[in-house]
Formats: sequence, C-alpha cells, structure tokens
Amino acid sequence: MLIELNKVVPTPLPGKIIKSSEIWDHNLRIESQSKILISAQSGMGKSTLLHLIYGLRHDYTGQFSIAGKPAKKLTFKQWEKWRRDSISLVFQDLRLFPHLSAQENIELIPEINPSAPSVEEMVDRLGMGPYLQQLVSSLSHGQRQRIAIIRALHKPFRILLLDEPFSHLDKSNQILACELIKEVVEQQQAGLILSSLGSASSLPFDYQYKL
Repeated sequence: MLIELNKVVPTPLPGKIIKSSEIWDHNLRIESQSKILISAQSGMGKSTLLHLIYGLRHDYTGQFSIAGKPAKKLTFKQWEKWRRDSISLVFQDLRLFPHLSAQENIELIPEINPSAPSVEEMVDRLGMGPYLQQLVSSLSHGQRQRIAIIRALHKPFRILLLDEPFSHLDKSNQILACELIKEVVEQQQAGLILSSLGSASSLPFDYQYKL
C-alpha cells in the first residue's frame, strides 16, 4: 500500500503556512510500514492531513492517491472499505460517546484485530481496568485518550493514524501507551503516522516532518 501526496494544498490554509511546510505543496510518498512523525504548532493542518488520509476531507488542490487510485475518484463504498479494513485513527477530539461506558465504546468496533492483545490485556497494561464500566463522561481526558487508543488498536489496520494522542498523558502513561502501540503496529506490519505539538521520543520513526 502506497499513499502519495503530490503538491497537495488544503484550500482553507493560508499561503504563509503553506510556504513554511515540509509537506503541503511538496511531493510525499508514504510507503507500507513507514513510521512518520508530523510535528507542528496548532493551526498548521495536522488534523487536516490525517482527516484527508482517512477520507473525511476532500477540500484540497493537487493530487492525493491511495495504492495508485486518485482519492477523489474513490466511491463511498471504497472509502468505507478503506476505513473498515485498512486504517485506524485516534482523533484529536477522541470521538468517544460520553453516554456509553468505556467498555461499550471499545466494543463498538465491529471488526476485531487478531494481531492485537485482548481488550482485557490492553486495558490492564494501560491501567484502565477499574474504569471500564464508568461512563466516558466521568473520565478524565487522559483516561479517555487511553480508551481511544485501545479502541483504535482493537480494529484491523494497515496504517495507524494518531492525532496528538498523548497530550494529556503523564510521562509514565505515555511510555506504556507507546510500548503497546509499537507492539501492535509491528505485529500488524503496519504503517504509523503520528501528529504532535512536539516529539514522541518513546516511539521510533523512520521520517520526521515539520508541517
């Protein structure tokens, strides 16, 4: 699987941001199993990039393709299959359902990743066991981030997208989350793209770009 961005420019972003970017208006090839860190300040388009790859945004100029197919020509069913079988995303705003428990949010994923540890093991490793039956609305933001990470790892993927996934985690919990993510990504022989305001030193990356 190959993702290519050729001179892609999101239409809402101002020209000043585009000129300073190492990605926008450049040519970028994301090979299978590549591990990429995207770092930038807020408002530079980190979420926009991940949402574009996930198929939630199409407001750009330039050429964006997945496995040689132009993204703008993919049908709704093709995007649906891409998101179901090949890609997983931890949104910056997490997209959890506050009126459901942590466990119910995880179990909303219809397809299970056979290469990942069991939900019980992942929950235990990230210290979320005592909170599984609590409503998400009662959890701290850091606890919600860990549930969102578990949910993303619980589904099949060939590429994992993480949008500032550790912003509310202390160093020890960030290390635990990184260890679990690294393990599952390697077992899946998958790619990884992580966006961050700074660095994510507990994960190894093949490439680092400033957006």
